[in-house]
Amino acid sequence: MADPAAYAPSAAGNPPPTPSERPRHAADELPWQRAGLPYFSCNFDLRQRFGRRVQKVSVDAGFTCPNVDGSVAIGGCTFCDNRSYSPSRRLPRTSIRGQIDESIQRMRLRYRKCRDYLAYFQPATNTYAPVERLRTVYREALSHPQVVGLVIGTRPDCVPDDVLALIEEFTQPAPPTHSSTLPSNPTNPTLQRPYVAVEYGMQSMHDRSLDWMNRGHHHAAMIDAVERSRGRGFEIGAHVMLGLPNETRDDMLATAREIGRLGIEAVKIHNLYCVKGTPLADQVARGEVRLMGRNEYVQTLVDFIEQLPPTMIVDRISGDAPPDYFLGPSWCLDKPSVRTAVLAEFARRQTRQGSAWNKALA
Repeated sequence: MADPAAYAPSAAGNPPPTPSERPRHAADELPWQRAGLPYFSCNFDLRQRFGRRVQKVSVDAGFTCPNVDGSVAIGGCTFCDNRSYSPSRRLPRTSIRGQIDESIQRMRLRYRKCRDYLAYFQPATNTYAPVERLRTVYREALSHPQVVGLVIGTRPDCVPDDVLALIEEFTQPAPPTHSSTLPSNPTNPTLQRPYVAVEYGMQSMHDRSLDWMNRGHHHAAMIDAVERSRGRGFEIGAHVMLGLPNETRDDMLATAREIGRLGIEAVKIHNLYCVKGTPLADQVARGEVRLMGRNEYVQTLVDFIEQLPPTMIVDRISGDAPPDYFLGPSWCLDKPSVRTAVLAEFARRQTRQGSAWNKALA
């Protein structure tokens, strides 16, 4: 059995195991598999694309959501306080470029050598505005000299065709205005285009779970959004939550198979956790909702990732919130420990992402 340390990241964040610990690989394996990783991580993908570290910086454009303003519902998602998810919403809002500058200054304390960033429109629904307003804020973010791409978080019911056409515009080649707009490997033909990703809040394929969340849409909206997003030059991502009330392990693995069937290119996964001032907080306090324990989450997460196609980027494997907002479960706050446990479980099983993908197709 491989040592769990074989999967641990190096200081640079690009984790090769030692040759003696690395399993043998077929010639047609993907780069992340040849590197001995248990899953196709976002950090590995960005290093492959850009040739160096690229980090995301959160941007708050001041948008709301249709299940907040009453368009489809009121009160927002059952689990959601946007301030707990995005550092940009916990600070006084300045201009888009000003927010990026402030975020870069904070991140330099941890990533001193990083000089290129993705502007991540994170809190609320970042396509829920007129096209011209969206064009203005996206363009302002890309005008920052250290921003090399956009990541846009949104809902699948908030991407009309004119918005998708606008996002597609930002994927087109453009003459560089500064040296950091292009990654360092000129042989890669994709480097002439800005990196653009759209992350859809799928959460679950099960309509009863979406109803519990107060999402105001069903899974059909996700299917429609993905179909209309294909071939537009941007990466399609999905957010998924594990441990939703009344979902069994089989229900959660059905969601894994569904995102594989949809051909989504990246997925963010985290457990259901609780922050203050939300309907979920009240439900947990009344004993109506049970939050997953760490061991249960790790087992379910590894099961989930094994079901994913090996070409899908796993952008996140856990989540947390600032202590001032967070109620539980407490293990979420120790993300390194969660990651260590996940890597150890892959090593114990001697499996990796995609191990059950062919079986899932059968």
